[in-house]
Amino acid sequence: MSIIDELTSELARLPGIGRKTALRLTYHLLRQPASQSRKLAEALVSLTERIRQCERCFNLTEHALCSLCADSRRDSSTLCVVEEASDIASIERAGEFRGRYHVLGGRLSPLDGVGPDDLTIGALLARLEPEGVQEVILATNPSLEGEATALYCQRQLSARSVRVTRIARGLPVGGDLEYADGVTIAQALSARREML
Repeated sequence: MSIIDELTSELARLPGIGRKTALRLTYHLLRQPASQSRKLAEALVSLTERIRQCERCFNLTEHALCSLCADSRRDSSTLCVVEEASDIASIERAGEFRGRYHVLGGRLSPLDGVGPDDLTIGALLARLEPEGVQEVILATNPSLEGEATALYCQRQLSARSVRVTRIARGLPVGGDLEYADGVTIAQALSARREML
């Protein structure tokens, strides 16, 4: 296998990158100055060598605690539970949530061999009392596995003296009823609220 084929194969393993796009990226890198490609390679090596999980919430960081856990201005009484560290960025973009996070490291998926012991649910439960958590927001994805994970977490949390909530689901802002699927419409109707 040639070096071009090898790089193309590696790039094609990335999510959302097909073989044609990977080949296009490979040739793009070949047209760049060697210093640019070295810079990319060094950034990839640094990524794998320096990034680790936050000791408290399992977010990705270069330090023992991520910047969100280290920020004393965050509300430690509210904990938002997400499947992956990348979900935190999506919530933070909205600029509304000022609490802390907990990353499960995936979702329950018996078909893929992922059970409760493969997630950080035990660490989540261990954080509640010492950190004074009063509310846990379950922000798993609205997929079958995400719902199962939220339900499992809710059952584990029910014995604790914390409020357990679930993020709302339904129609996106700017969305059209005409293009929404039945499940989304049903969830939007069941999560409806009083107009003030």
